[in-house]
This record gives sequence, C-alpha cells and structure tokens, in this order.
Amino acid sequence: MVTADSGDGLLEEFLADPDNARLDLSTLVARCAKALGLQQCVVYLADLQQHELVPLTDVVPAVSVDGSEAGWAYRTQSLRVTESEAGGLTAWLPLLDGAERLGVLAVHCPELTPAALRRGRALSTLLGMLVTSRRAYKDSFVRLTRTEPMQLPAEMLRAFLPPRTIGTAQAVSTAVLEPAYELGGDAFDHALTQTTLHATVLDAMGHDLPAGLTSAVALAACRSGRRTGADLPELVKNVDTALSTWLPDQFCTGILAQLDLQSGVLRWCNCGHPPPLLIRDQRLLVDALAREADPPMGLPSLLADRARQCHEIALEPGDRVLMYTDGVTESRTPDGEELGLNRFADFVIRATAAGELAPEILRRLIHSLLGSQPGRLRDDATILLMEWWPPTR
Repeated sequence: MVTADSGDGLLEEFLADPDNARLDLSTLVARCAKALGLQQCVVYLADLQQHELVPLTDVVPAVSVDGSEAGWAYRTQSLRVTESEAGGLTAWLPLLDGAERLGVLAVHCPELTPAALRRGRALSTLLGMLVTSRRAYKDSFVRLTRTEPMQLPAEMLRAFLPPRTIGTAQAVSTAVLEPAYELGGDAFDHALTQTTLHATVLDAMGHDLPAGLTSAVALAACRSGRRTGADLPELVKNVDTALSTWLPDQFCTGILAQLDLQSGVLRWCNCGHPPPLLIRDQRLLVDALAREADPPMGLPSLLADRARQCHEIALEPGDRVLMYTDGVTESRTPDGEELGLNRFADFVIRATAAGELAPEILRRLIHSLLGSQPGRLRDDATILLMEWWPPTR
C-alpha cells in the first residue's frame, strides 16, 4: 500500500531519475501513475478543432468535447468525478499549460482520497508541461490531433502561430482560426511581458500560398521589433518595410495592440482592418474603438503621405476586447443571414453571462459558424478576445 508520504517520496524519486525524461509519454504516464499509487491514468488531447478528446492509448476510444464528462472538465477547466465501469472512481482533471487547454487526464482509482487527488493534480501539471514541450518536435502528437490532411499554406502558418490561449491574473488573450486545415491569409499572435500583453490579428490579401507567406513575414517582422522593445508605430513600420522589400505585390490588413497589465490602458494601430469591439458590463459599446483606419501594411502604406496613427483607451475591470477578420461577420448563420457585428457581440455577451470561460466562448462560436455553412467558410475567420482585470482583483 502506498501512503501519502511514501507516494510523494516515490514521485520525487521518479522525477530525479534522468532516464524517465526520455520515455515516450504513454510509458511515462504509466510508470508515474504506478509510482504515485494510482490505479490507471489516461491522457486525452483535444484535436485541432476542439471537437474530440483523443487518448494517447488505443485501449480506450476518443470522446466528444460536447456531451461527455471528460469534455465537461475540458470546457470548464474543472475537476469532474464519475463512477468507473470497471469499479471505483474516475477523476477527470483538466490538462493545462498555463492558460492553454490541452486536454484532460483521467485518473482511475478505487477511492478518491485527498492524497490521490493531490497526486493526480501534480501529474496533470507535469504532463501539461511535457505535452507542450514535446509536441514541438514529436509528429506523433500532431498526427493524433489532426483529423484530415493540412494544406500547404495552412501548414506554414500553423508553424508560426502561438498557443490558442495565454494569460496572467490580470489579462487573458485567446483566439480561434478557421478553416483549420485550409487557411489562406489570416493569422493571430499574442505574447506577454512583465508589464504588457501584445496582440495582433492579420488578414493578408488572397487565399493562397502567397497570402500565407505574407502573414508569416508580417508576424516575423512584428515579433522581431517587439522583442527589441519597439513601440507600436515602429512595429507597424517593421511590417511595412519587410513586406515592401520581400513581397512588394502583397499587402495585409491588421490590428496591432498593446495592453498595459497594470493600468488597463489599451493602445492599438488599425491598418485597414475592421475596428475592434468593446464589451463592457455585458453590452456592446457601439463604435467605442472605431477610429479612422490607416492604409494596409506593405507597399500601400509607403505610398501614403501620413504617419501611422496610434489610438488609446483606458479599459475598465472585466472589459473584453474582440479583434476579428471580416470572415467572421460575413459568415452565415443557420437562418442564412450574415452574422454581422450585433449577433457576433451578442453571442459573446450571452456566453459571458452564462459564466463560460473566454476560450470556451470562442470554441462554441466558431463551431456554430462552421456548423451553419453549407460547405466551408467563404473566407478565413479569426477571432481574438482579450479580457482585463486590475491587479487588485
């Protein structure tokens, strides 16, 4: 019998052995579960479009994110406990890396003691970091979470995209992008420093490989400037110069934004893009962030006769800012009408009022849009949602 003290000691011994770090993840999970005195542990990873949770083992089937106990734990990022068909209990633990949802961990045990639950949580935290580090170079993870072949422009852009969700106690940024396997020119980016949340949404001209290359170059130029401390106008200038130098026949629209984590001040540059939306106190503040847009990034900007404009607004606690591409608002609802700004904002407001987390709101929204299209989306659809709370929260 493994006691609390001996179980914790076995975990320490297990982690101290460098050979265990080289094991494939399934073997590592099995050995770590044994060291912790847990009956069985199974890792489920969310597929690329977050429809299913796919196990790392062939012994058990995949389960739906919607309508399953495992899916409930994933959607709410909360513990769920159920009776196991083989006897005993199953604890479904969300598998997270920071704010990013990766999947769930199923912990099977005869009885769910506080010690077993603590060890299960410790294992899920460890596995979250391991999955993130290994999927960067393990194609087995990629194959597991894809349901169809990916087109070349999408493959290129996916290599540049950050995690879907990042965050701190002050701010969360989460994004979705469809069609997942046939992207053309849409892209998003977000990153954190100690003081600032950086967010970008791009929409390149066209829906082909040159469009994807345009967004990839724009992302790289933006990151290059950001990582040397460049201010917003300088970041946009970096993108303008890179595109006009290497892809003079291409351009892209976009919004580059910076959110001060301490004060809640949001600054942004709008380069020929639909303006962001501001949701406050569960209502859309119409035109709150609407400003005259600058030319798109690339050669058109260099031919313009004015400098880039930087806009600023102070957010209030709990404010949500939506950045999106026109493929979202121009998509069709089940009744055949365009989604439009009001329906778009209303979906987010209703889901927020129901207590849903920001990543889950966007997952449900993009699935709703995909489900209402007769074939595929008419254009790429990208949504990025930022939420801010003051440090005293």
